[in-house]
Amino acid sequence: MTSSTADATPTASGSRAASWARMLAGSAILFVLLWRVGAGPFLDGIRMVDGWSLAAAAGIAVVTTVCAAWRWNLVSSGLGARVPLPLGVAAYYRSQFLNMTLPGGVVGDVHRAVRHGRDVGDVGLSMRAVAWERSSGQFVQLVVTIIVLLLLPSPLRSSMPVIATALVTGALAVAILGRFLPHDGTSRWARSRRAAASDIREGLLAARAWPGIVLASGVIVIGHTATFLIAARAAGSTASPVVLLPLALLVLLAMAVPTSIGGWGPREGMAALVFGMAGLGASIGVTTAVVYGVLVLVASLPGAVVLVVVWLRSQTRSGAAPDPRAWRSPMTASGEGTVRG
Repeated sequence: MTSSTADATPTASGSRAASWARMLAGSAILFVLLWRVGAGPFLDGIRMVDGWSLAAAAGIAVVTTVCAAWRWNLVSSGLGARVPLPLGVAAYYRSQFLNMTLPGGVVGDVHRAVRHGRDVGDVGLSMRAVAWERSSGQFVQLVVTIIVLLLLPSPLRSSMPVIATALVTGALAVAILGRFLPHDGTSRWARSRRAAASDIREGLLAARAWPGIVLASGVIVIGHTATFLIAARAAGSTASPVVLLPLALLVLLAMAVPTSIGGWGPREGMAALVFGMAGLGASIGVTTAVVYGVLVLVASLPGAVVLVVVWLRSQTRSGAAPDPRAWRSPMTASGEGTVRG
């Protein structure tokens, strides 16, 4: 066995173990919820979805997906792997659909990064662009959530000083660690530090990029929150938007934890927790989360269309019989996505 093979095997095993751990965590959350509130809130959530809610969620998803693709365009352009906006929208729809239907909640983003990386000839660079693009959006979402929790009544308002202190302490620790990590030489830490600093400077903080990144991320947070409020109304909640807004942002923040099973798990668990703490009832929280899950799943269906169209187009061009393993990206299939620099 060669050294590279020996090194790769533990890495692959660790990746599989992490995937199984995330799936088990999501399953455990769902099991506990079924044990505590029963299957009724889940079934109610499916039954309460109506046509108006679906239409509204689909319309909002168009706006948020275009904004997300624009954010990806800005970050990737700064790193030298530009994604044309129309192709980025198609690829982002596809990644959302895969995130909503496959375990982990990040498979679609990995697929999006790898396919674009093959188009531009640098998978590693594309992976970094997608990671920074998603991280920047989650950072803006976290800031918005903290501001709303400080301004509006919520189950966590009394704990906000402790939470804010912990966040500031964590940020300072990261800054101090980054300051003292080696930045010269060829060690892994040094190369990682230089790459991260360059990515942040060129991809996130460049004058032509950061205003658009903040704007796009803000619109996305507003769109997802509006969809959650629509889901709460469809689920039968009569609470005011002032009460629901902090709860919605907390649930959306929990969805960033990569332990879901096709989007299910942390979302329902956090909804049950915060709705219960707010005195609205854990059951209505679960029902709201289920309605939200159905709405966003239906809104992501254009991604399934992208997958099918790209597959059929690639098979037509190759003249081969359809092969379900032959998925390719919109960029590769259209012949327009190979962009350098």
